Amino acid sequence: MHWSDRPFELGTRGRRAHLAVRGLSAGYGAFLVLRDLAFDVRPGLTVVLGPNGAGKTTLLRALNGLLARQGDVLLDGNDLPEATHEIVRAGVALVPEGRQLFPQMTVAENLELGGWLVARADRRRRLEQVLQDFPKLRERASQLAGTMSGGEQQMVAVARAMMSAPRLLMLDEPSLGLAPRMVDELLVIVRRIADAGTTVLMVEQNVKKALAVADRGYVLERGALVASGPARLLARSSVIREAYLGAESTAPDTTRPMARAATPG
Repeated sequence: MHWSDRPFELGTRGRRAHLAVRGLSAGYGAFLVLRDLAFDVRPGLTVVLGPNGAGKTTLLRALNGLLARQGDVLLDGNDLPEATHEIVRAGVALVPEGRQLFPQMTVAENLELGGWLVARADRRRRLEQVLQDFPKLRERASQLAGTMSGGEQQMVAVARAMMSAPRLLMLDEPSLGLAPRMVDELLVIVRRIADAGTTVLMVEQNVKKALAVADRGYVLERGALVASGPARLLARSSVIREAYLGAESTAPDTTRPMARAATPG
């Protein structure tokens, strides 16, 4: 099954997005999950890795305005708004963990919701483009989203986010619960979206496959960034190989340590 075999057209207008995060802290009430994070999401595909409870979902929720945040978040040098609808208008879209589709609505109806901030004519144009980018969804346009497999629903969620023509696309654990073949296909699509001009920030637990498609990676543990580097080098680092891939590394570690790595819990 090939969901998209052609270049993506949406989200490529203008220069490619650069997100700069400085001193970001966020959490729930008085409990801080993230503490003083500083990192950049440059054009291409950036992946944030880490175990359960590291704060990956909290990070995306804070960037998307779903949680209060402290610190500076700049999109191309301008302050990123704090209200979610304003963040969408600024060109940022989030594919949440668990997809969060409307199961009793059709695929086409779910997709149209992704363009709710634009005029009807523009929304129709974007829907047509998304159906070209995801040809399998055209075949399923009248199918209820709740009757699709998990992998198919994830494709709908990604396509729905692309309806807003984002300059920055954020994905929260997109491979969660998917069969290995569908994970591979999904990550190929994410890579193609990045190559077409949409800056992508993805958080993932599937370390090996995520690093295989990413340009740059960060390791998040217990709310702090502990390592970063080009994805191809991060995959060979002792931090990753020993903590996440279950292998000892004898290769020199050329990634940049950001703090003493905590033991994953």
